[in-house]
Amino acid sequence: MARTAEVVRNTKETQITVRVDLDGSGVADVETGVGFFDHMLDSFARFAGVDLHVRTKGDLHIDFHHTVEDTGIVLGQAINKALDGFKGIRRFGHGYVPMDETLTRCALDLCNRPYLIWKVAFKTQKIGDFDTELFKEFHQAFAMHSGACVHIETLYGDNSHHIAESGFKALGLALRAAVELDPKSHGRAPSTKGVL
Repeated sequence: MARTAEVVRNTKETQITVRVDLDGSGVADVETGVGFFDHMLDSFARFAGVDLHVRTKGDLHIDFHHTVEDTGIVLGQAINKALDGFKGIRRFGHGYVPMDETLTRCALDLCNRPYLIWKVAFKTQKIGDFDTELFKEFHQAFAMHSGACVHIETLYGDNSHHIAESGFKALGLALRAAVELDPKSHGRAPSTKGVL
């Protein structure tokens, strides 16, 4: 059974289409109108091992906020939809990503009880023209709409680019492990409750 999904979301602020294949090979086709954000989503897809198609048209004449947050919403919804009730997955995943002077870790639980712990401090307010505060907005939206409990912490680091990118890669690695099918689950949701 294919673990794929497409979600379309149109508002007065953004028009977004996201397609995901959880059993892909990490191929990303991303166009959000924000180059640095495209780079982050490409890194996420590659390390998550998911095929990802994103088309976002947002009100960039105002700022990047709606584009980034709403893309996180739709990406989370698409992953949740593709998981089809979280049946048969390992559920938990984690990843550590060193990038030069920076080290970031992410632990993730696909439990349908969304939560975000964000312990990431950027040294600059912007990376180019991208507001670094928007990274938390993306991860919050992703966690809430994917049904994931996500803990991200940059243990140390100085370069804002490295801090941002290591976070997306760590999230990807954690998701890759969590969505992996567990042959011992016999197709059941990994919970003592029997449902997630």
